[in-house]
Amino acid sequence: MLNSKIPSGALNQKWTNYKSTCKLVNPANKRKLEIIVVGTGLAGASAAASLGELGYQVKAFCYQDSPRRAHSIAAQGGINAAKNYQNDGDSVFRLFYDTIKGGDYRSREANVYRLAEVSANIIDQCVAQGVPFAREYGGLLSNRSFGGTQVQRTFYAAGQTGQQLLIGAYQALERQVALGNVKMYSRHEMHDVVIIDGKARGIIVRDLVTGELESHFGHAVLLCSGGYGNVFYLSTNAMGCNATAIWKAHKKGAYFGNPCFTQIHPTCIPVSGDHQSKLTLMSESLRNDGRIWVPKKAGDNRKPNEIKEDERDYFLERRYPAFGNLVPRDVASRAAKERCDAGFGVGSSKQAVYLDFADAIKRYGRIEAGKKGLENAAETLIISLGNDVVKEKYGNLFDMYQKITGENPYEVPMRIYPAIHYTMGGLWVDYELMTTVPGLFCLGEANFSDHGANRLGASALMQGLADGYFEIPYTIGNFLADEIRTATIPVTHEAFVQAQNVVRERINKLMGIKGNQTVNSFHKRLGKIMWDKCGMARNEQGLKQAIQEIRALKEEFWKDVRIPGTIKEINDELDKANRVADFLELGELMCLDALHRNESCGGHFREEYQTEEGEAKRDDSKYTYVAAWQYHREHNWELHKEDLQFEVAHPTQRSYK
Repeated sequence: MLNSKIPSGALNQKWTNYKSTCKLVNPANKRKLEIIVVGTGLAGASAAASLGELGYQVKAFCYQDSPRRAHSIAAQGGINAAKNYQNDGDSVFRLFYDTIKGGDYRSREANVYRLAEVSANIIDQCVAQGVPFAREYGGLLSNRSFGGTQVQRTFYAAGQTGQQLLIGAYQALERQVALGNVKMYSRHEMHDVVIIDGKARGIIVRDLVTGELESHFGHAVLLCSGGYGNVFYLSTNAMGCNATAIWKAHKKGAYFGNPCFTQIHPTCIPVSGDHQSKLTLMSESLRNDGRIWVPKKAGDNRKPNEIKEDERDYFLERRYPAFGNLVPRDVASRAAKERCDAGFGVGSSKQAVYLDFADAIKRYGRIEAGKKGLENAAETLIISLGNDVVKEKYGNLFDMYQKITGENPYEVPMRIYPAIHYTMGGLWVDYELMTTVPGLFCLGEANFSDHGANRLGASALMQGLADGYFEIPYTIGNFLADEIRTATIPVTHEAFVQAQNVVRERINKLMGIKGNQTVNSFHKRLGKIMWDKCGMARNEQGLKQAIQEIRALKEEFWKDVRIPGTIKEINDELDKANRVADFLELGELMCLDALHRNESCGGHFREEYQTEEGEAKRDDSKYTYVAAWQYHREHNWELHKEDLQFEVAHPTQRSYK
């Protein structure tokens, strides 16, 4: 039943062949076709801008007051591209292979190779837009390393790469808005997708300022609404990030792929107490120069600078000498958890490890001293010069850490601990980025397609822009070429009226509960269940318990949640309640997916399935497939499988030693 539409031919020719043979829409017909884009982060903004420039009539929706507030700005560290500027052996194939291997052989070869192919184009596009990538002294673009690779292929703009890339996409989007090709709807949130004759033909949205419901028609709908990490409550996501758009699509027939594949990021500021509503990510780019360690003695309460070098355990360098501190995120996260669980954690909570820049500062300082011809420079001068270099590369991240913790990371090591960050699962899409609902496409983090069971660092920005700038302009045309005779369907159509009534009834039901507990209290309880039983480690007993606990929590939510205010006004609590209600259902599916996959792979670590050395133990004979779940009714899903065929990157046991 699952047709991934992978083109025939050699892997390195599939995308070229597809572009040469896909259907086209002529310019005059493009002006007659309407496209809806939900979400205006990197994937959505780039898609809306590109489709508007092609001549389509585009409507773009975001729940923020501006596309510039999309959570894409939080991707700090960089964006991968196979340009081989360092002449260190990189290539399209190596980027493809690193991504497949990093995802523990649970992603689709054809999609990943295409991603690697178009990566170089992204950099050229963004430079032309004026994105201020870091440059070497001679003016060439600079690169740094990221986890899971042995080459330097990550382009960056200090510690704010996502923000700068988003500004570039935003400028392209606003140009199309000014030209009249894109109409922007800010402070609007999608609440349902409208299906007519089996095809996606529009959406129902709520104006978050007036509370009014609106219906909008489109010949195709693109969901670019990001990931669902906030199901865990405490995550690196902005609190507004949600799963509502893709979840409504899922309940209307779009299969959900690999929902249990969530990413644990190893370099987050540790939890400080129950008062927190989110966690802060310290970019993985810091692992490019920082060294991770814990004391060799369990329970050592000395200050880090009082612990001598031979009393420190640089455990990633010890366990994974080939990659050291640059192992993939899932590997680094589990190693940190293992050390903390064994009693070697640091800080007041003992749930942290050190990320130390002392060696890097001295190394850069010596280089700078050499440049200035300063022989036998004093150590204080070397440190001062090194601090200047580190400040130029990572200054905003260091400033952010100091503001949050009150500690100066130039003088004492940072404390970090793993946390929920990205979601590799999402709506199932074929090679054309279309879901199982014809006319409904899904881009960026909202789909499942490129990262398997673990995303390599600096690949999220790459996927979002690849999908929006270079892939969807071709693949959507292949669908729309057959829709040029489809007239605009008025929003008075029965399907729109019915969908809007369903949304209205749900909102009225929420407001009518008038219980005693806040939305946040339910969200926090759900998050604790998910983190404890479907987080960094999972097991059969815990997942079965989690499913029962989530079902009970959902029942309690619909009986006892209290939402102040009214519907016809700005009501943040009502907005949150709608999203948390969806998270309660999604959380159950995530646990169900994790329970059925009796193996460990990437970020999905089932404690029953691990090697003697504590690494993830895959079962390729039984689980080399995408788990695509079809929703039938409450608590009832059907599993469909897309078998993964590896013609080039044959699965092997991952090793970073």
